[in-house]
Amino acid sequence: MTVQWIGQGIGGIYPAGATGCAVLVVGSWGFDPEGGEALRQKQISGVTSSRKEEVPLMQILRLTRSIKQYLEEISDPNRYRLDLCPQCQARCPLIAHGFYSRTLVDVAFDGRIPVRRYVCRFCKRTVSLLPDFALPYLRFGLSLIRLFLVARLLIGQSLREAGRAARQPHMPYQRGQFWIRRFQKQAVALCTALTSLTTVVVAADFLTRALHMLETIGWTAAHRFLFAKLRMHLLGWPRFLLPHGCRVGFPAAPADS
Repeated sequence: MTVQWIGQGIGGIYPAGATGCAVLVVGSWGFDPEGGEALRQKQISGVTSSRKEEVPLMQILRLTRSIKQYLEEISDPNRYRLDLCPQCQARCPLIAHGFYSRTLVDVAFDGRIPVRRYVCRFCKRTVSLLPDFALPYLRFGLSLIRLFLVARLLIGQSLREAGRAARQPHMPYQRGQFWIRRFQKQAVALCTALTSLTTVVVAADFLTRALHMLETIGWTAAHRFLFAKLRMHLLGWPRFLLPHGCRVGFPAAPADS
């Protein structure tokens, strides 16, 4: 099978020793992410697909790779092929279904990465392997956001200084405030969820406690746990995906007889 990369800028600058796992994303992408431009419309051979389908469901597939190794290994469709559909639970190897391309800005990487897709031959739903250094629905990577939040909320630096700490000296202040607001809303839930991974930290408020607990556990490890066990987003799901990362729908009312 010949695999062709999709999009441009797949190369970029790779962080030394950056590791991660991958998030299984079940469904098809097509929604503009809240607060960023992480997910772009799929481009194949110059043709843009604007089809909008169901919001993805997310699970964890563990990997331990740098971004550079991830880009090299993802070309092999058999390397991470699933034998069980996480959506319908059918026990049958999933079919390779190409890639979609998304942007990623991290501490030492700024470009586009391909995300491999599979499709279940029974339920016809897609499964995408999203590496965990890329947060769903956010353009910026986990390590970069961590540097900013720790500098701003834990150390007490200004927005400009926190941006420089995250290697984003010209970052608009609205972006930093957006991350802060989302983290503030998640602080209580994070403190509760992470008690199974570490002891409760004594702090003046939940915001400081959540930051200390994440630093103790490790942000990537906490991110894996939240997705795999609790279906929680580290910064909280966008409103249209509340409460568990999937769109809530109601059946239509029966017609009057």
